[in-house]
Amino acid sequence: MDSTAGKWFLNHAERGNPASAIQSRDAGTASWSEGNLVRPLVHGATYFSRLHAELRDLKAGDRVWFTDWRGDADEKLEDGGPTIGGLLAGLARSGVEVRGLVWRSHGERVSAPISGRSNELLSRKINDAGGEALLDQRVRLFGSHHQKLVVIRRRDDPSRDVAFVGGIDLSHSRRDDSRHSGDPQAVTMDPHYGQTPPWHDAALELRGPVVADVLAVFAERWNDPHPLDRHTPYRMLLQRLARMPRHPNPLPEAAPPPPPAGPHAVQLLRTYGMKHPPFPFAPQGERSIARAYAKAFAQARSLIYIEDQYLWSMEVASGIAAALENNPALHVIIVVPRYPDSDGPVGGPPRRLGQLRALSLLRRAAPDRVGVFNLENSEGTPIYVHAKICIIDDTWFTCGSDNFNRRSWTTDSELTCAVMDTAASGLTGDGNGAQPSQPLARELRLQLWAEHLGLDYDDPRLQSGQGQLELWHSTAEALDQWHRTGRRSTRPAGQVRHHTPSPVGHFQRLWADPIYRFIVDPDGRPRKLRGTSRF
Repeated sequence: MDSTAGKWFLNHAERGNPASAIQSRDAGTASWSEGNLVRPLVHGATYFSRLHAELRDLKAGDRVWFTDWRGDADEKLEDGGPTIGGLLAGLARSGVEVRGLVWRSHGERVSAPISGRSNELLSRKINDAGGEALLDQRVRLFGSHHQKLVVIRRRDDPSRDVAFVGGIDLSHSRRDDSRHSGDPQAVTMDPHYGQTPPWHDAALELRGPVVADVLAVFAERWNDPHPLDRHTPYRMLLQRLARMPRHPNPLPEAAPPPPPAGPHAVQLLRTYGMKHPPFPFAPQGERSIARAYAKAFAQARSLIYIEDQYLWSMEVASGIAAALENNPALHVIIVVPRYPDSDGPVGGPPRRLGQLRALSLLRRAAPDRVGVFNLENSEGTPIYVHAKICIIDDTWFTCGSDNFNRRSWTTDSELTCAVMDTAASGLTGDGNGAQPSQPLARELRLQLWAEHLGLDYDDPRLQSGQGQLELWHSTAEALDQWHRTGRRSTRPAGQVRHHTPSPVGHFQRLWADPIYRFIVDPDGRPRKLRGTSRF
């Protein structure tokens, strides 16, 4: 096992959930997987294209298992189709084993635009074709199943087994690309984002032994013996309409892990809230995502780069602030959406309040070493940042379903991959002789920054150095100034704007604060941990 990975990844005790068997092998074996090949997939269109390529090649006896927060049966994977529901249903009819766990949702009246109806229709389409897609509401009160994974295992060639983990749902609005003109099949969001909201997102393609670990995450949830939903007449009707039992059918015997495929170490990190009845695989909940970030923040020396949908919660911000205070050379660059997805008079103030407090804490810790930015497309429409990425010192990075908020770290079911490159010090051939290979974390950062800053991937300004934050500030200021002067000249390069959330007035805070604390960003930790920075 790689010794450097051991400095960054959680050990068995640090994971804090001995009830789970996920990456918890015999004593003395590391609590992560090595020998994997990880490929970051930036943008929903890229992910959907790769998913389509893998699914269309399956045959009878192969298996597809997935989880989702929201799924839309009619969402197209490519411009000309197929739809996700049609493809999965067709596979089920052809003899491919298709199983899914989709969050049941709290219903349209409670959680719009979260669509319980969409999830029900997707499940019904798969079930009618002979698959088994279940609406799963085994969550903490007001929590959700937010994990997004797909595992594909082939009956005859395990070397081709693959898993996808990230922040991209099988749903409307996700299929956008680097042009950021939006998915033609769009969900309704705040009017600032227009009719087809530009959408920035990411996922990971995983090959190697970690595929079996991802499947084990699915299996733990599937095998939970508690009923999938509360036993009420209304829910019984929904279950019957979706052809869904109260308990899943047993899973087949697990196959051996796929063979090694590459140089990457992957640790699976999760959140499960404490609930009654408890998860059998996490009776006290699990907060390994939060614990992993705490350990990684303490290791950071030069740069923490974050892309996140929210970035609020004082508990989240305090770990970053402590890292800034302890390491004078550390800089933090954060990319978030310009507006919440719902920024109306009721929904906006609680969300902005949480973010304003978190950003204020970071800026007090190091006012000159923190930069917060948002993105816009070439037409000036804000890009909704849905990606959940963190890159530290071009060494360790995460991509998954969790957001930087208390809800994701304590309450909702989440799955995130922490990745390190165990061959980063090796050599690679590029046609001009052997060259030092770059860690995967750095390659991902360069790809993201090249797009956001409007630079070439090999531009020397993107490399490590003290001028990185200044580069972001100067790029953002040029675009800010272009807007201030009426956009009369040629538009500056890049997508980056300085992020300044609208303030929340004193009267608004009186009602926005309890909504934020109890509904928007609840605390699912045991009572003894609430009010602390411990997870």
